[in-house]
Amino acid sequence: MRELRIRVLAGVFVVAGVLSWAGARLWNSVGTLPSVPLAAPIVLAVIAVVLLATALSIRARLKAQRERRPEAKGVDPLMAARAVVFGHASALVAALVAGMYGGTGVFLLESLDIPARRDQAVYAGFSVLAGIGVIAAALFLERVCKLPDDEETDGTGAAPTV
Repeated sequence: MRELRIRVLAGVFVVAGVLSWAGARLWNSVGTLPSVPLAAPIVLAVIAVVLLATALSIRARLKAQRERRPEAKGVDPLMAARAVVFGHASALVAALVAGMYGGTGVFLLESLDIPARRDQAVYAGFSVLAGIGVIAAALFLERVCKLPDDEETDGTGAAPTV
């Protein structure tokens, strides 16, 4: 499995942000604007917490295994792989959603004098921050689950010959 690339996540964020900003301008010309739900930053924050808790749990188990503690529970490789896949998917979706809310939030900055739009801009800003939290937690989870042999491979899946 390939590592998450910051460039890809940043690209998804920027493209989604630009398209969302343009869409918000177009939608506003009709006279309405879809709202940013209050639940958006909450859901993203919950996903970030779940990813972080998973990463900390796996890291603690791996540390106990390395130290050969008698009570150490092993880490099932399939469970670790599923956690990494969940982290990858969460990071990509968070980059997309954060970009979307970021573009909408930038558009809403033009009309902060209207209380409803100010609240929407705040929700959008918190959504972007929570999305960045999801991405950071996913990167941390990926780093925790990385095998020591991963650093020695040449990207083809085969270990280099000596």
